[in-house]
Amino acid sequence: MSYRIPSPPPSLEELAKRQQNVVTASQLRARGVPARVVSEHCRRGGPWRRLLPRVYLLQDEGPTPEQRMWAALLYAAQNGREEGRREGAVITGTAALALYGFAAAPRLTAVTGVDVLVPRQRRLKDAGEVRIRRTERELVARSVQGLACAPVARAVADALCAWTADGAAPGVAAGPRLVREVLREAVHRPDVRCTAGELVAELTESGLVADPAVRAALDELLAAERDVALDRVGEVVDAWLLPAPLAGPELRMRGGTYIAVPDLYWPQAGVAVEVDSELRCVSEGETAWVRGGQQRMEYLGVRVVHLSGARLAADPDAVGAELREALLRGGTDVVELMVTEF
Repeated sequence: MSYRIPSPPPSLEELAKRQQNVVTASQLRARGVPARVVSEHCRRGGPWRRLLPRVYLLQDEGPTPEQRMWAALLYAAQNGREEGRREGAVITGTAALALYGFAAAPRLTAVTGVDVLVPRQRRLKDAGEVRIRRTERELVARSVQGLACAPVARAVADALCAWTADGAAPGVAAGPRLVREVLREAVHRPDVRCTAGELVAELTESGLVADPAVRAALDELLAAERDVALDRVGEVVDAWLLPAPLAGPELRMRGGTYIAVPDLYWPQAGVAVEVDSELRCVSEGETAWVRGGQQRMEYLGVRVVHLSGARLAADPDAVGAELREALLRGGTDVVELMVTEF
């Protein structure tokens, strides 16, 4: 049996360097700094400053924007944990977007309030510029400039909630254009790793899809994402010399009963393609409508191939092989359907 000797906690100097000179009372106490020394150092003209309850800046100059973020996070974290771990709190909203470097969001120097997300059961109050936001879901953190931030989709949703509730946050020109730019940047920036599906889920969870400006921007974004994916399917069809499909036809039975509107359809083979169908669905009603159409096609013998934009981008050859195989096999006892092109 091997034993692992625990490493000693970092010294005050190491901790201060790691946390940009911002520390908590419990961190100071753990390193043998008495409360009376802290009080003396924080008096007028002293070398330290008190930024928030139980959070101190180990310098006499005012805090930088990054130090303000550290202070907010350490204030909201559980007991100011050692080793720079900040369990129980993540920065979200406008401050998180500024840390991520969103061009559509205010610069970090212009952020006047810091939203910090904590578990619902935490007993914590707003303090200074720190606004406490509670969630019943498990916290997920991403390290951004050493700070624990909410994932991009959650940060975007919280920022939009604040902007739409306040009309316009300081330094933010709220409006449809801003909403479009933020959503587009969240999905298209490669360094933040946010998918359109994650964004839809967060905006739906927050109730923002009921806001006309948000819903319009979201619909525009999803339509653009699906257009790109459908263009890639067309490139695969051409590269594999497959027959040209019908684009977005309406399928009905001979009696006129509506069946579905697949993205692509080969009537001779009885094969349909659905690309990123979840991006067509924002509400539960839309999801049920799309899934119902897919189920009806399959019930009537149509072979439905489900593709994702991510797979089309990553492995188009595998998609081409799958489509060729589907066309060779075709549907199974397909009921004769009326096809209307638009």
